Amino acid sequence: MGIRKGSRGTGSTTPTAGSGGAARDTAGCLLTAAGATTGAVVWTPRAAFSIDGGFEAHARDLSVVFVDLPLIVLGGAAVPLAAWMLGLRWTRRPWAAGIAAVAAIALGVWGLTEWWTPRQHPDPGYGPGI
Repeated sequence: MGIRKGSRGTGSTTPTAGSGGAARDTAGCLLTAAGATTGAVVWTPRAAFSIDGGFEAHARDLSVVFVDLPLIVLGGAAVPLAAWMLGLRWTRRPWAAGIAAVAAIALGVWGLTEWWTPRQHPDPGYGPGI
């Protein structure tokens, strides 16, 4: 918890384990979990049609489950973690790194909703009802 003297009595000080690093580690893990969860939550309604397949499941595309979902969750976890680590290294201020990680999550969600578009509607002519 504190600072101890060097082993040779030189007067140098080294931080001991537990001098605030655990809180930073926990914050990084929470931001990673928040990014992965946010990615999955944004993915779910957009991929619902591809999983269901529409009328008689003719448009079912399970690649959104086996390919897109793992990549989106992995990206959702990796992007805020990278922003957190770079923010800590460059600024040495956890609050600034947290802002950078939250901004990275927001930009990731924006990119996901703008660029990832699975099949949304069945072929023309297949509407609700007969």
